[in-house]
Amino acid sequence: MLNDRAIGVSLPRDLPADRIVEFAQAAELLGFDELWIVEDCFFRGGIAQASVVLASTSTIHVGVGILPAAARNAAFATLEVNTLAELFPGRTTIGVGHGMPGWMRQVGAWPASPLTMLEETISAMRALLHGEKLAVEGRYVRLRDVELESAAPVPPLIVAGVRGPKSLEVAGRVADGTVLAEPVTPEYLAAVLRQVDAARPHRVIAYNVAAVHPDAAKARDLARTRLDWVGEPDGRVHIEPLPFADEFFALRESVDSNEAFAAELPDAWVDQLAVVGTVPMARARLDELHAAGAHSVVLLPAGPDPFAALEALAGLLPGE
Repeated sequence: MLNDRAIGVSLPRDLPADRIVEFAQAAELLGFDELWIVEDCFFRGGIAQASVVLASTSTIHVGVGILPAAARNAAFATLEVNTLAELFPGRTTIGVGHGMPGWMRQVGAWPASPLTMLEETISAMRALLHGEKLAVEGRYVRLRDVELESAAPVPPLIVAGVRGPKSLEVAGRVADGTVLAEPVTPEYLAAVLRQVDAARPHRVIAYNVAAVHPDAAKARDLARTRLDWVGEPDGRVHIEPLPFADEFFALRESVDSNEAFAAELPDAWVDQLAVVGTVPMARARLDELHAAGAHSVVLLPAGPDPFAALEALAGLLPGE
């Protein structure tokens, strides 16, 4: 049963492969509700990592965020997802998105209509996972009497990893939820929920850079190292709903490097763009995000040592 006030953690995309199991087991032992796998080019595949994590843990829920729709055939992607759901019932959520345009173009997979590709793929995957027999002749998804031989008793949620109004509308129409890349603020959540406008239950997963330290200033310095890209063209939609958006973009344009930008971020902005500070400060931010509509807040550990960061973030868990 998914927790509607879940606290998850992201498996760092650049963690050495021989430490993935160690990190996953530590996250479960510490009590995190969810562990989210990143499939970023060109690190590691999401399904392979999820398989290893699920097999080496017992209870933690595992999310994959995200599988680029254009990189996979919808039927064969569903085979992989359904296999995980059969082997590990009720323990997986699968994010599907457009993928980063630059990466998709690198591999010759960026479609002429990313929105159509996403809608057709998620619709087909959900139908197959729910036991339907499909005959589809879409622009990108073409299936002839395709049906899973043994659909999992509990289909996993298929959530859309997207940003932007049109993509969020698609998520609201066809997906079981939405994965929001960091930074996610209450203001951004409010805008997203208006755009999603889902007619059925819709789970919202919010990624956020996170750093906790008894000295709030040190926590902010750790968080700044992961906020250096924020406000670049692909990330403007996160910032536009914020009251300091104009000042933020002016700062972004006034510096000549991401490092200089991060160094100049005022403390008050860092506090809004991350789950950061002392344990009470960070817990208060988690409460705000859950109250604003996030069913799961996924923390991206900031700092040079991901295991030390994981241990520190565990202080935010209930009962700690």
